[in-house]
Amino acid sequence: MSETIEEQLVEGMSFLSALFEVDWQAASSIFQEDALPDLIMDAVDMFPVSSQVSLSVAHLLSQACGHKSCRALITSQVLQWLTGKSRQTNDSVLRGAAAVALVKLSRGAGENGIDVEKNRELSSDDGDLVELMRGLVVNESKTSSVADAIEGLAYMSTNARVKEALAGDTSFLKRLFSVVPRRKGTGTSSQFIQESAKSPLYGVVTIISNICSYRPRLTEEEAQIEKLKQMAKTPGSMSGGRINEDDTLEDDEHVKARGVKMIQSGVLDVLTSTVRATESRAVRLAVGKALLSLVENIENRGKVLQSGGAKALMVIIQGILPSSNARTRLLSPQLDLPEIEVIQALAKLAITSSPLQVFGPNEGALYDAIRPFALMLVQHTSNLLQRFEALMALTNLSSQGSEIANKIACAGGLMDKVELLILEDHTLVRRASTELICNLVGGCEDVFNRYGGKHSEASNSKLQVLVALCDVDDLPTRLAASGAVATLTSSQDACQALIQLQRERRRVLPIFGHLVDQSIGTYEEEQHDNNNQSAPNPGLVHRGAVCIRNLLYSIRDTAIRKELALEADRAGIVRVLVAVIKSAGNTESPALRPAAETLKWLLESGLEVAV
Repeated sequence: MSETIEEQLVEGMSFLSALFEVDWQAASSIFQEDALPDLIMDAVDMFPVSSQVSLSVAHLLSQACGHKSCRALITSQVLQWLTGKSRQTNDSVLRGAAAVALVKLSRGAGENGIDVEKNRELSSDDGDLVELMRGLVVNESKTSSVADAIEGLAYMSTNARVKEALAGDTSFLKRLFSVVPRRKGTGTSSQFIQESAKSPLYGVVTIISNICSYRPRLTEEEAQIEKLKQMAKTPGSMSGGRINEDDTLEDDEHVKARGVKMIQSGVLDVLTSTVRATESRAVRLAVGKALLSLVENIENRGKVLQSGGAKALMVIIQGILPSSNARTRLLSPQLDLPEIEVIQALAKLAITSSPLQVFGPNEGALYDAIRPFALMLVQHTSNLLQRFEALMALTNLSSQGSEIANKIACAGGLMDKVELLILEDHTLVRRASTELICNLVGGCEDVFNRYGGKHSEASNSKLQVLVALCDVDDLPTRLAASGAVATLTSSQDACQALIQLQRERRRVLPIFGHLVDQSIGTYEEEQHDNNNQSAPNPGLVHRGAVCIRNLLYSIRDTAIRKELALEADRAGIVRVLVAVIKSAGNTESPALRPAAETLKWLLESGLEVAV
């Protein structure tokens, strides 16, 4: 760098610029050596008319300004030089490189990638830089200038007003999207790879992701802290109106509208093409984040599926997850937030569409989806929403047959996690856990035995939890829990456990009767006013009738038979089963047969049944 020969100077600066891209820590250490920034400016003074020297300096400063430790060394002389070069019009390549360096200085960048101050106010100088770079993308023909402009906009597009402006500029989006190579029928694979290597894919996808991203969902505590921060700001400050405007542009409605505009402009084809164009982990994770933002709007999910979005997400997921073999199957790899977000995007698609639509007719694709959903569920870094969506996606998959259900149940740590979440206070999470258990009880013999199909103290406890869930307020949870119990009562062991529980606590028959008719009181009902009872739910009536029928028909002891027949009568079960038969609209009613069989059993047990 201290050479006085132009060619050697350019080589030295080009080497250091390249080093920033492969080992930024080493490059930063070199840049921070004494007098290096001064040597860079000396080179400019020594060769004031050399475009090669100026461009090498601009590229080196652009790389250095991406790291906090190096930005601290940038002097006013360097800043003045960069500003001048960004405003000249003779050399567009130099102009773009200088503008990117200024953007990084203006916005600040994290040491491990693009991680800027998202809420920073957009100054007039920043606005000029945005317009400069947007113009370079739209009008410039030189690839290097476009790449520099895209990199700069990747930093600037975290600002709400920049997002809004870029999303509404169709000419900009068309030119931006054209940078991503598409595989053409006449092109060769080598041509496609070469085009992909030259394309600034990460910058393009980062701009897309920034435009489409929603504000982080704050917890109640985080929201309160944010409110206090806003209150602490100086009243009447000059920036107050701008901050409020930015807040408005970041609300869900504006983000949703930007996503719709991006889809209309062809962003989905761009994202899926990017996954095919590169194996870069960073680029693919950015694609996953962009797709997660787009599928947040349910109306977009069909379009994402049509464009091959689910397949693209599976490709990304398979690339980020370690291979599963006999030794690692029981181990749960720790996933970072960006990796979890890719799985979450796929889960959202799997929740609202049938597995056939999402994964296609190939069973292998269904099997491949189980592991990522199971990992998202058991990760300690996953939030409650992500766990809920994993449960919902797994529930949909488990409905596709016993083989799928068996593989889900065998996923490492999954059943233990579900059994914790089934006790969760959050209604939706508890419901989703119960629905998954219901499907697995019906589709997997191991889970059937785990919940009472085979006698053990542990299985009896799990069965009691399901019976208790038959009596909660949430209707879908009751449907799922009672469905699981109805399936389990086909087992003699489960029925014996329920009979023992009934004789000890007198709770089982009232809960089953309450499924058939809410007029039968239970412990839960005693805590509420039952004056306004809703009409019986056919699903609950059928499940309740099956549970009662199976339980009573499992009794072999004559004394216990008479005892439980009397308890069934006292609980009002005879009355409600007669009502089921009388109210049955036709002989095809699913509850009719178990109700009639139960009444027959009660008659044979010595009870008088008035029909």
